Amino acid sequence: MILIADSGSSKTTWCVLSENETLTCETAGLNPFHQSGDEILESLQHEFQLTRGHFDAIYFYGAGCANQEKSKIIEISLGRFFDSAEIFAKSDLMAAARSLCGSNPGLAAIIGTGSNSCYYDGYKIKRHVPPLGYILGDEGSGTVLGRKLISDILKNQLPREITSSFYKKYNLAPDEILEYVYRKPFPNRFMARFTRFIAEHIDHPSIYNLVMEGFREFFSRNISQYPEAASMPVNITGGVGWCFRDILSEAASDTGFSTGIITRMPMEGLVKYHKKQLQE
Repeated sequence: MILIADSGSSKTTWCVLSENETLTCETAGLNPFHQSGDEILESLQHEFQLTRGHFDAIYFYGAGCANQEKSKIIEISLGRFFDSAEIFAKSDLMAAARSLCGSNPGLAAIIGTGSNSCYYDGYKIKRHVPPLGYILGDEGSGTVLGRKLISDILKNQLPREITSSFYKKYNLAPDEILEYVYRKPFPNRFMARFTRFIAEHIDHPSIYNLVMEGFREFFSRNISQYPEAASMPVNITGGVGWCFRDILSEAASDTGFSTGIITRMPMEGLVKYHKKQLQE
């Protein structure tokens, strides 16, 4: 019996995989860049809902597992909470690669709260353009699309009907928005929440163009740096990419690329990958 976790900035999906059944639950996102080991443990104690039996192995894939030091924080925290023979903490990009490509070479990308991409050789990540986070990068992500939306709202760059609809829906004063962005924790989650508003108004040309431009930037600033993209489609996972998948495919074509598999989340592909590994 193994435990698989896919942790983004907003939530963690857990899956217990055994010969007879598959059980899942969700907790808040766990990120060692923003949380200490004690905070991660406390979150698990309050939110993990499945039975904590003995696991042969735990595979944790997380947005904050970008280096060995941060991965170790996760591994130690999970070891304090679970009984497991082995614990492996890998990046969310590895989750995307294994989910989308399995054991085959391919281009894999994430477009969710954040964005990321890589060339995967079927075993490990061979090439990787750094995403740089929502201030310097994360093109096309929910956080950046949300950031652009509220910036345009506050600077009166959008039609009056869009601005009025925004304030009516969220009842947020400009000062409150700035408080959430600059002073409160997890501003990325706050800004990413506005992708729902974007989805509701996607038929409006100004909102459509906002999303289209964000996706074009993702391809032109990231995917263009992979030589394999000239002959390989880009496989993508993430809620934002899934929600706007038609625009995403059009943006790829506009910038000279193509999309392959597009999924809402990587867990289904991860289950297939690890089931195959167990059988081999």
